[in-house]
Amino acid sequence: MTSSQFTALFVSALLTNTVVKLWLAWRQLDHVASHRAEVPAAFREKIDLAAHQKAADYTRALVRFGSVSVLFDTILLLGFTVGGGIQWLSDWTGLLSGNILLQGAAVIVSVLILQSLLEMPFDLYRTFNLEARFGFNKMTLKLYLIDGLKGLLLGAVFGLPLLFGVLWLMEKMGELWWLYVWAVWVTFNLLMLFIYPSFIAPLFNKFEPLQDEAQKSRIEALLAKCGFAASGLFVMDGSKRSTHGNAYFTGFGKTKRIVFFDTLLARLTPNEVDAVLAHELGHFKHRHVLKRIALTFAVSLGFLWLLAQLLHADWFFHGLGVTSQTTALALLLFFMALPVFTFLLHPVASAYSRKHEFEADAYAAQHTNAKDLASALVKLYQDNAKTLTPDPVYASFYESHPPAPIRIAHLQRTGESK
Repeated sequence: MTSSQFTALFVSALLTNTVVKLWLAWRQLDHVASHRAEVPAAFREKIDLAAHQKAADYTRALVRFGSVSVLFDTILLLGFTVGGGIQWLSDWTGLLSGNILLQGAAVIVSVLILQSLLEMPFDLYRTFNLEARFGFNKMTLKLYLIDGLKGLLLGAVFGLPLLFGVLWLMEKMGELWWLYVWAVWVTFNLLMLFIYPSFIAPLFNKFEPLQDEAQKSRIEALLAKCGFAASGLFVMDGSKRSTHGNAYFTGFGKTKRIVFFDTLLARLTPNEVDAVLAHELGHFKHRHVLKRIALTFAVSLGFLWLLAQLLHADWFFHGLGVTSQTTALALLLFFMALPVFTFLLHPVASAYSRKHEFEADAYAAQHTNAKDLASALVKLYQDNAKTLTPDPVYASFYESHPPAPIRIAHLQRTGESK
């Protein structure tokens, strides 16, 4: 393949992705708008018209905002690659250091920082305009900046040593460098799974032990019934940033924690909290987390092998607007271009995730009342302004969870069959 052919392939794929994304967005906008005037029959007893219309308006606002972001990201990627942006940054950082590892790390960090700065106005608009307009944002500008600074420091503490290690292995370990890099990547991710709950998450939120003794006893009984051991039950102050509610497991092995947003506990009944927890337990009992981790590691191994094949391909570098063929630039270009060629696989990943959600729902229905989980989900849909009428094609492409009508109907059938 020649460099011009690869440039044409890359640009064609990127533009195709952009058109598909905008087409999907148009479908979602049209479908949600056409169902805005009436609450679906299955939800009329639980959700009023005003809440349904708020969800429709919020969904459409997010989609319109996302469409602008898609166009901007396309232009930005073209500017960095075939537009010569990465090559310019490489030339500039090359003036600062003659050390190949320092220069490689500098150009990668420069691209990441510049990309973050250019995308920051979009993040600010979403947080302080779009989310605030619909009553969700509780974050102050001060907290936003503090979060950003903490994230930057954590990136320096954990990310820079990893980056230097990867670049050193790529330079020194010969043709099988990709196996060594993969081993380091796996080790790093497993380490982060262990330390995140106790050392990183508390830097951003307060985690207090669940104080409600009655609720704590109920949850512990459910955990015992399901044969699940956790290092603690915690309530997170999610309300200081948003009114959105959630619950999740974090950690790995003996560091597993169960975390509830304070907004979730304030909204749901004890039975509904049990049902939501049982759903999360279902993910662990079906080993969904381990399966996803294993799949991620397997795919990353394949991608690193592919990068090794491209490392000395002139057409790969030149086709993406780069003339300096270094390992750092190969790493950077590969992971910037990769999403362009894997985007159309998104529906497969979404379907795999929805399969897991159905399995977790079924597990929850076995150990709690399916009606309680359905009721909890309806409340969460309402509180998070999640549309009840997504476009089927859009949902099949993007949604990691089953659409509300399908999911609730499935739970109702499950409850009736018990």
